[in-house]
Amino acid sequence: MSADSSPSADSTDAPKSPGKPRLTEEEKKQNHIASEQKRRAAIRAQFDRLAELTPGMTGLGRSEGVVLSKVVEFAREQVEERRRLIAEIEKRGGVVAAEDRLY
Repeated sequence: MSADSSPSADSTDAPKSPGKPRLTEEEKKQNHIASEQKRRAAIRAQFDRLAELTPGMTGLGRSEGVVLSKVVEFAREQVEERRRLIAEIEKRGGVVAAEDRLY
């Protein structure tokens, strides 16, 4: 073996699928843009879904910050209500399993 241990040109320069031409830089750029638009649309759709499920969102802007703030507020209210109900159940002699508690 020679001192030059660089890989041969055949192993690094050969395309992975010989029948398929490589993408041009413009095609790569357009694919990237399309992928990014798809990703953003998916995120936007999920924020819209959160807004639909969260009380108090009617008539408010759909900015991500507003949606997240309202979702956190609603989640905290739900946790407090659950704790209140658990306390009421136990006050009346009921038992709530440990796995059903929120800590």
